[in-house]
Amino acid sequence: MPQITVDYSPAMSRAFDEEEFAKALHASVVEIAAAKPEACKTLFRKADSAAYAYQDLAVEEHAIVHVTLGLLAGRSDETKARLTEAVLELLREHVENEDFVLHASAEVRDLDPSYRKYEG
Repeated sequence: MPQITVDYSPAMSRAFDEEEFAKALHASVVEIAAAKPEACKTLFRKADSAAYAYQDLAVEEHAIVHVTLGLLAGRSDETKARLTEAVLELLREHVENEDFVLHASAEVRDLDPSYRKYEG
């Protein structure tokens, strides 16, 4: 915990600094949600394609990114909202929005009580 997933469209690959974003994101999660630094894990998943409205898939005038943060239950709605706002701000800082419209979203969800992890 936390389990962080960043899904993003191909248009972002040339403008997204994943490493610096992850470092800043982990620092925010530690500060806002009281997570331990060594517990922060982020998985980046670049999509093969993305569709926006009625545009052809080859048109990359729009970039889409969605960040999901899975945390153990117990954080207040205020804490979750602060965290999603921080994520959106970090995306603005770490995506060089040169030639596309950025559509960014984030959510914090409680991990299911069945959540378990293995390190070995």
